[in-house]
Amino acid sequence: MKRALPVLCCLLAIAGSAVPAAAAGSGLVMPKISVGLGEISSPQELSGALQIMLLLTVLGLAPSLVILLTSFSRIILVLGLLRQALGTPQMPPNQVLMGLALFLTAFVMTPVVSEIRDTAYTPYVNHQITQNEAFERGLQPIRQFMFRQTREQDLALMVHLAKVERPRTRADVATHILIPAFIISELKSGFQMGFVLFLPFIVIDFVVSSVLLSMGMLFLPPTMISLPFKLLLFVLADGWHLVVRSLVTSFQ
Repeated sequence: MKRALPVLCCLLAIAGSAVPAAAAGSGLVMPKISVGLGEISSPQELSGALQIMLLLTVLGLAPSLVILLTSFSRIILVLGLLRQALGTPQMPPNQVLMGLALFLTAFVMTPVVSEIRDTAYTPYVNHQITQNEAFERGLQPIRQFMFRQTREQDLALMVHLAKVERPRTRADVATHILIPAFIISELKSGFQMGFVLFLPFIVIDFVVSSVLLSMGMLFLPPTMISLPFKLLLFVLADGWHLVVRSLVTSFQ
């Protein structure tokens, strides 16, 4: 963002000086655009500038927030491990898995987003609450979601590492302690589900390898023979239905 802003300013300045000159011969009148830096003369201008900087910072961190503070981490991890278990590292493509993970994340997080809209966004837009109160209200549904998915061991670990007093209630747990505990729990849950998905495919690989070894076909890659059987098993078992249902119900 820091590198892109000077380039954007230069482009806007060039456009503001070049466009009117080019348009003079054709009879078109184009507005002049200029970007400059100057001193702030009032506290209101300083507050507006700080709000713009904060907004740009939040927009830059938005992908990380979507990945780490929602169900996206567990979903994409399980889908990636499923692809490895099938033995098809390139199928489905990354774009398909990312799109599926994003839509499943939106489906899982819809109740949380609806609660944030009803309790924080709508009252703030209607000037019923202040900005700080809207932030606090909007943070509560996200914290409740993370608490439901966070294991006590991971939360206790982060409390111990932060060297703070043992919280008595959930309200006493700071958000900067809750977030890493939630991420650790999501990684553990994703790997657990991935391990369960690997088991039937490992059995197929083991059986195919044993049969080929007993037949003396040492130079035939077992994966070439086991891949159709794994795909057949996955299709007959309606694998995508089972995986998606397991992922969504794991957050309820």
